[in-house]
This record gives sequence, C-alpha cells and structure tokens, in this order.
Amino acid sequence: MADDEEQGWGAEAEEIERRRELAREMGGAEAIERQHAAGKLTVRERVESICDKGSFRERGGISGTPITDENGKLTGYAPANVVLGTAILEGRRAVVCGDDFTLRGAAYTPASLRKGQYAEMLAIDSRVPLVRLLEAGGASVTGASGTRGRSGYDLVLPEFMNPLAMRALATVPVVCAALGPCAGFPAGRLAASHFSVMTKDTSQVLTGGPALVERALGGSATKEDLGGAKVHARSGVVDNVVADEEDAMRSIRAFLSYMPLSVYDTAPRVDTGDTRDRADEALLEMVPRNRRRAFKMREVIGAIVDRETFFEMGTGYGRSQITGLARVDGHTVGVLANDCYHEGGAMTAAGARKVRRFIELCDNFGLPILSLVDEPGFAIGAEAEQAGTIRFGMEALFAAVQSTVPWFAVLVRKSFGVAQGIHFGPGATVVAWPSAESGALPVEGGVALAYKREIEAADDPEAKRRELEDEIAALQSVFPRAEDFGVHDLIDPRSTRPALCDWIDEIAPRLASRERGPRSYTMRP
Repeated sequence: MADDEEQGWGAEAEEIERRRELAREMGGAEAIERQHAAGKLTVRERVESICDKGSFRERGGISGTPITDENGKLTGYAPANVVLGTAILEGRRAVVCGDDFTLRGAAYTPASLRKGQYAEMLAIDSRVPLVRLLEAGGASVTGASGTRGRSGYDLVLPEFMNPLAMRALATVPVVCAALGPCAGFPAGRLAASHFSVMTKDTSQVLTGGPALVERALGGSATKEDLGGAKVHARSGVVDNVVADEEDAMRSIRAFLSYMPLSVYDTAPRVDTGDTRDRADEALLEMVPRNRRRAFKMREVIGAIVDRETFFEMGTGYGRSQITGLARVDGHTVGVLANDCYHEGGAMTAAGARKVRRFIELCDNFGLPILSLVDEPGFAIGAEAEQAGTIRFGMEALFAAVQSTVPWFAVLVRKSFGVAQGIHFGPGATVVAWPSAESGALPVEGGVALAYKREIEAADDPEAKRRELEDEIAALQSVFPRAEDFGVHDLIDPRSTRPALCDWIDEIAPRLASRERGPRSYTMRP
C-alpha cells in the first residue's frame, strides 16, 4: 500500500481546526478594536453573553473564503460574516444567529445569506425560538458576491428569504436586537419579529442610510436623525429601547421566559412565590372617584399579577395602550390595558396597531389575555382622522373578535364607544369594579352632543351642563348593568387577583384542548 494511503486524514483534520481558529479571529485585531472602541461587543462575545455558559454549538464555523498563495497554500481566511448555532437560554433550547460587523460591515455574502436562511429553517424544523443579533450595513452595490457585474440576488431558491421569515413568525418566537447600524434588509429582519429591541446609544435602524438619502432626496441627515433610538422609540419599528447590550440580552431572555418554544407547545409555568389569595388594599384607592382625574394603570397591573412579573412591550409607541406579558399563579398571560395619562387612554391609530399586533402574538402562541379596561373610545380630532384611526381601530377590533384564546376583562373605569369592543375577546369573562362606567359615549361628550340646545338656552349654561352630566353619569353606573347580568360579576377591586387565579384554573381545559399550530384569519379592514 502506498505511503500516502497509510497516513489517514490527520492533515485534513488539522486543516479544519486551523480554519476554525482563523474564523474565530473574525475581521482581525484592528477591526475588533474598532468595535470595542465604539462601545460594542463582537458577534462572538454577544453570542457568549446571551447563551447559558458553554451551551453554544456552532454550525458552519468554517464557511467563508480561503486566501491562498501562488502555490495554493492557505495564508489567510475570510470567514462568512454570520455566526450561527444552537444554544440553551435559561435552560431551554434556541437558535442564535448574529452578524459580524468586523467583516465588510456585515454586508452579506452568499455564504452568510445561506446561513441566515438556515437559521430560520433550523428554528422552524426544531420548533424552538430564533434569536437574531443584528448589526449590518445592508446590501452592497456589488451584491452578495462582492464582485462588480454580479449584483443580483438569487430569486429562484427553493424557498426565498421572505417566505421563510413568514413561516418562522407563524411557528416559533422570533426575537431580534439591533446592536449597531441596521440598514436595508437587516432592518427588515428586525421588524419581522415578535419582540425587538435596539440599544439607546449605539444602534440605528434605517431603510436607507445618509449617503443614499442625500443622493436620492437631497439634503443631509445623520444616522441618528434618520433612525436613532429617539426616532424608533415612538415609531413602533422596535418594541423596546434598551440601555446597552447587556440590557438587550437580559430583555431577550426575559421575553423568551414567558413564551412557549413554538406554537405547538405551551408556555412554561414558573413558581413566582406569590400567593393566589393576595388582596392588595391599595386597589381600593387607585381609581379616583373624580372621573376627570388620571390614575396609574401600571400600579393596578402590578397589584393583580404575580409580583414583579410584568414585562412591558412597546412602552414608547401607541402610549395610550399598555401591552406586555406577566404571570398569574405562575402562568403566562398577555396584559392589555389603557393608560389615561396619554390621550386620556383613547384608542389612537398607533395604539390600535400596537394592540392588533399584541393580540395576534397572544393568539398565535396560546397566551390568555388579561384586559384592564379604561377605554373612552377612539381618538377624535383632525390629527386622529388624518392618521386613519377608524381604519386601524377596526383592524384591531377584528383581531380581538377573531382571537381564540380566553379573555378575562376587568372594567376598571371607562368603557365607551366602538373601541371598547377591542378589549373583549369572544366569550370573555367580564367583571367590573364599582368605579366602572359604560355606554355609547363618555358623559362629557354625550351631554354636549345630545343636550346642546338645552344647555345653551339655560340661564346658567355651565351649571346646567354639570347637572346633566351628573344625571347621565348615574345612568352609566355599572350597578344597573350588574343587576341585569350585563357583566358576569361586580367585584371588590381587592378580590380581582383571587378571581383571576380561579379563572386561570377554569380555562386550563380549554387551553389544553385548543388546536395548536399557526393561526390564520379572514381579511381585515
């Protein structure tokens, strides 16, 4: 037998390990130093920080472009600028995929595009969450190949990127973090998620960067002007703005802790140490007797759900509506509420879009919804009309009506107009506090509209207005509605948590027998 046949594959095995070591060097020492100088971690440091220690298992670690000399000897290695693998997060499996900004600003190559697609395929097939750590400058004019004259992307793949992203959203929790500039396609990936965050000082999310904007539209703007955290905290492009990368990883892990692994699983139950029969005395005084005075709905939420478990999403966007996840007796619930400190709690166009998306999240993953209602109706006025409030409001209403998860609705104070229907899913269990009032219109607007002539004709119009408002307010009291069984129960606010915990037990069979899998809906307005 020839000598070369007796040697085995040791040389090739060493070559594999050499390439792995070169790939771990990413863009080189100088590029890594620039990343750190900008206050950012490298992609491998990010992966290490989000995963349970030692749990990351990389796939495609040697994908990239070898650099050889004239004799074909390997002298260097340009790894693909996407790191991909499976990992454990808080004891549960996930797929983690991150962009490497130290290599060509993470402009995607054919290999990195395929790795990004494979991440979605792997998450879908494994039925586990997908986490994307994004920092990429978008497309290059030379295309994915980096070669002049070959700037197009493959449009005949068995399954192109967009359908894959859609299938992932329908099947598993998808979480994205903008940890640096994200332009073009990476920005799209960020938005195509169930929960997204961006760092306050180091990230920007852009459809087109300053150079592209200047060339196409004229004028100049910085990346911060176009897509900094101040912009997207209010735009709805991201759910939450976080302080730094450590905070981003903490938020991602927290969000996933509430979620099932996929639409085919149930959310985990966690022992929070809270008691079922806790009755918070402060609930008696949280809602003022004066209906014109605002109150802090987040304090109401905190007093009802398991202590310190409310995880808010979309804090800076659609601010008249509060959305988030919490635990009740250790079970995950979606929380929907009004914030009367913003627009009086009215349903704005932005608020309706936020609520629709949140209802769909809960419905897709089988999370029951706790709805705390203080809804004065749709926002009105010129700005509200220009924003298309009624269109987006009806879209949110359809999302509520088409949902299949159980709802527990608490009439905390106001419940008026068409918009109130957004807060009650099909077959909702509805309880009311003594502070509740409901009807077709809020007292003040209804009186001004229905009794305009009578008020104007009075000797003291203002006194007449107050008299009529007090009279109508008495008619809108929740007591007559409760007497007619117009709500399932009228309760002491302090008994809300015990009632909610009992309801969680009652709906357990419904959740267990609920058909699992991706949701589908009819056309919406």
